[in-house]
Amino acid sequence: MKAVTWHGKRDVRVESVPDPEIKEPDDAIIRVTSSGICGSDLHLYEVLGPFLSEGDILGHEPMGIVEETGSEVAHIKPGDRVVIPFNISCGRCHMCGMQLYAQCETTQVREQGMGAALFGYTRLYGQVPGGQAEYLRVPQAHFGPIKVPEGPPDERFVYLSDVLPTAWQSVDWAGIPEGGSVTVLGLGPIGQMAARIARHLGHRVIGVDFVPERLEMARRHGIEVIDSDDADDVPDAVRQLTEGRGTDSVIDAVGMEAHGSPGAKFAQTVAGLMPGNSGAPLMSRFGVDRLAALGTAIEVVRRGGTIALIGVYGGMTDPLPMMRMFDKGITLRMGQAHVKKWIDGLMPLVTDDADPLGVMDLATHRWPLEKAPEAYEIFQKKQDGAIKVLLQP
Repeated sequence: MKAVTWHGKRDVRVESVPDPEIKEPDDAIIRVTSSGICGSDLHLYEVLGPFLSEGDILGHEPMGIVEETGSEVAHIKPGDRVVIPFNISCGRCHMCGMQLYAQCETTQVREQGMGAALFGYTRLYGQVPGGQAEYLRVPQAHFGPIKVPEGPPDERFVYLSDVLPTAWQSVDWAGIPEGGSVTVLGLGPIGQMAARIARHLGHRVIGVDFVPERLEMARRHGIEVIDSDDADDVPDAVRQLTEGRGTDSVIDAVGMEAHGSPGAKFAQTVAGLMPGNSGAPLMSRFGVDRLAALGTAIEVVRRGGTIALIGVYGGMTDPLPMMRMFDKGITLRMGQAHVKKWIDGLMPLVTDDADPLGVMDLATHRWPLEKAPEAYEIFQKKQDGAIKVLLQP
């Protein structure tokens, strides 16, 4: 089969690799019909190379048709249309019983000290082959796959793999009071959907970004926006809109590669350019993130407010302004999305022909799998109006 494989910094290729096979009785094989490129995939493209091996198959936002199931898989069958959550969870362990699916004790990558295994996301998360491919082996398929109806296009459902549950969790964890306000930092796919979900739930939403196409997309969905390139001081601009207080909550949908952090960017670049995987120990012990977005969040949120970190961070020695955070009485929540926890709330919205979250207005590029290298490049460089790219084998 054809698959998108990693070969080095900013070097992804479409290659022929062996077809996946059933290995365990709770496996399934799906024929992929759509697979998104996530902003988190760009961290692999740019920063997290020391944790990858040449030839690793990328991608964690797939959906498709069930081709084959193991003997212990009963809730799906060949021919079913399914979305695959990006985290791999068993649904049976103590953590899954608490709906903390991203911490599944069955698939935790204990040798790395990490949580549940993820598709297509480095040795840190199990080095499981990903879904930017023609076919995908799905472990723990007795629980993970989400059945969706036949008929509507893939775009109605594919975001259930990651984008929508991640965005929904960020809004839930932001603790926005009834009729309250939230600032969303970063209007990429997660930020766009977090802003729309918060507005759908009746909150005032202010979105911050500097990319014109992202700002315009947010405006189309009724979001107030601040262009960070035009604003001399983003926290001050938000306070001017909120009686001098700041918003009740902030969602940081940017993460480790925030603009405006030159020192950390240099450190990430040096580690990423070290030969082979020699940069991995350095990043595991002493890695730093670009914290400009988190610093902005701390200043933007009102006193006593809540920050939800949903953009991926990976630093181990990140400095935080603890006095400022303590003095403001900030609540901070963060972590990988527990995908299946949020599906029951999302499914009525994506099956509604009125499309209340505007899922049909998110993908800007729908390209064949063979064009993945070009897709990664324009997405990483924010060229050609790229906001969300879907690959279709």
